[in-house]
Amino acid sequence: MTGKETDSGSTSDRGDLAALRRRLAAFAAARDWQPYHTPKNLAAALSVEAAELLEIFQWLTPEEAGRVMEDPGTAHRVEDEVADVLAYLLQFCEVLGVDPLAALAAKIDRNEVRFPVRRRS
Repeated sequence: MTGKETDSGSTSDRGDLAALRRRLAAFAAARDWQPYHTPKNLAAALSVEAAELLEIFQWLTPEEAGRVMEDPGTAHRVEDEVADVLAYLLQFCEVLGVDPLAALAAKIDRNEVRFPVRRRS
């Protein structure tokens, strides 16, 4: 997307997770994709898209990986795969009724207890 779209909501949706979730649901509904958007199928699609993101970095050195966004073609591939991963994760959450922000906050809370900060002497 170019960032110039307004009727589709693409520029106004940035930073608005609820609006993006609604937009994804409407996109899938308009194409009658709901029968295919089962938890299993969405989890599988999420895994595939995460693997496609990983593939970009597969044989890079740590230094090369740190500079991956400097190449416009590779940066575009990374952004597309990040978008795919997020889209499938949001659709997965929608189907199961999971609030991803609440789930993340709860996980951070648990991790703060599990992994307390160690004071250096």
